[in-house]
Amino acid sequence: MYQFSGKLKMLSLALMIIGALGVGYSFYNTSNATLQDAKDVIAAAHSGGHGTSHEEKKDDKHTTMHAEDNHQEATHESHATAENHDDAHAEHVLHQLKNRPWSAFYVSLFFFLGITLLVLAFYAIQRAAVVGWSIALFRVMEAITANLHYVSIIMLLFLVSAFMHYNHLFPWMADGILDPEAANFDPIIYGKKMWMNTPGWLMRSIAYLAGWNFYRFYIRKGSLAEDKAAEGDLTVHKKNYNASIIFIFFFMITESMMSWDWIMGLDPHWFSTLFGWYVLSTFMVTAITVIAIVTIYLRSKGHLPLVNDSHIHDLTKYMFGFSIFWTYLWFSQFMLIWYANMPEETTYFTMRFNEYHLPFIGMVVMNFVFPILLLINSDYKSIPWFVIIGGLMIIAGHYVDVFVMIMPATVGAQWSIGLPEISAFLFFLGVFIYATFNAFAKADPIASGNPYLRESEEFHYYNITHRGESSDH
Repeated sequence: MYQFSGKLKMLSLALMIIGALGVGYSFYNTSNATLQDAKDVIAAAHSGGHGTSHEEKKDDKHTTMHAEDNHQEATHESHATAENHDDAHAEHVLHQLKNRPWSAFYVSLFFFLGITLLVLAFYAIQRAAVVGWSIALFRVMEAITANLHYVSIIMLLFLVSAFMHYNHLFPWMADGILDPEAANFDPIIYGKKMWMNTPGWLMRSIAYLAGWNFYRFYIRKGSLAEDKAAEGDLTVHKKNYNASIIFIFFFMITESMMSWDWIMGLDPHWFSTLFGWYVLSTFMVTAITVIAIVTIYLRSKGHLPLVNDSHIHDLTKYMFGFSIFWTYLWFSQFMLIWYANMPEETTYFTMRFNEYHLPFIGMVVMNFVFPILLLINSDYKSIPWFVIIGGLMIIAGHYVDVFVMIMPATVGAQWSIGLPEISAFLFFLGVFIYATFNAFAKADPIASGNPYLRESEEFHYYNITHRGESSDH
């Protein structure tokens, strides 16, 4: 049995404490932000490399008119209008500054929840497809999915805070948006009110989280029960198979709905029919990468005796394949929206390309170019250190992908990778490490009751023989 080492446990707790302190300080720091701070940010942005700002030029023009026209009433009105506009802009920037710690926390929360969920989905697919090669990895995937319980609780609290207006990341929740008599009434959002209403949104979110967690609890219990079943008794195995079929159906519906509610809801005017699949692809490749890295680590410590180079090789093929799939969906969505040039669609990419140019382009390089260069050679797919280098690049690239999904809609141009972002990531990384290795220590590393275990155990014999015969020819 694997023992959760004291050093690894201390590392996870240290990451959680450091991350929590950094997150707390970020919230405290922005809570003291004032309108003057927002004006200073605007002034710094306009003066940086552009000489005299637009606002300064406008003020100079009004000052000249004021002197020449002897304080004419028209000048006063124009100047007052400009000041009102500047104050409104400053209030908007202040709102974005206060959003930043919430947004940074949400990026990491959604990132780790998505990874864990897709590991669970990949695991369910293995059971539903009755595959043999991956049985040796079942305990690894089950351990990783233990993180789902932790992040789901945090996500539920976060969503309730949005519902109660403690955070203001979802603009369609603002007061008056759905009231035709209100000054800030939004007819586009009003047209979506059958879907975009806070009671329905929260109830759907609870249903997603409850369904995912129920399957994880049930299948983990069923997997352990398989080990205790009598030889030849497939009753538990069939129940696990049926549950996995049902979960995949439930997952495919709720994953897209979750993407609409939790991410597209940040940009409520935007339309995309591909977005659910796009989110699926970014988390699928990251989930398989995480499985590979955790497997390599546990194997190096001698805790996965049945895992061999062929298992690592196949995981890496999935990493490579889904990197191509992600690129296909990214390009399809971007190209079709660019070609159609419809304002309700292009606004999404215009903001990201203009204000997030470096991460927007950088994530394509990190998520497509590097995996192609590092993992296209078949001989490198089973070299652990090579897989880890490529895997870390993929994880970083898809974190940036989630960052670009969320930040433009919530903080606009007031973004950076600083204390809020790093602290939140460290906190959830600590939670992930604790949940994963604590769960792995509570069960036999080998799913000994699975009827296809021998196929996984002998998986390397076929591959090694097949490669040897191919090389001889």
